[in-house]
Amino acid sequence: MKAPVNIQLIGQEIGIAWDDGSEDYFACARLRAASPSAETQGERDILGQTHGGTPTKDYSGVMVTGWQIVGNYAVRFDFSDGHRTGLYSFDYLKALAAQN
Repeated sequence: MKAPVNIQLIGQEIGIAWDDGSEDYFACARLRAASPSAETQGERDILGQTHGGTPTKDYSGVMVTGWQIVGNYAVRFDFSDGHRTGLYSFDYLKALAAQN
């Protein structure tokens, strides 16, 4: 698994330098919209039905205000709208970067 060696806020983007030498850049609003939290994505019940979530909400203008590495597998971002519950696994961040 690739791991970040440096994370920086650059204007309205988050830049992540990975231990393999690669770099990825994410618009803050895009990171917020892609939050893997139940608040954004909803929660699945035992039948696989999703309840709640707001995956299509517009987060333009929302900025990353801080972050913390969680264990050896994820980053938790703090956003200017108060959101801070999504754990972005390193693999999830690489998958988001590949969607560009």
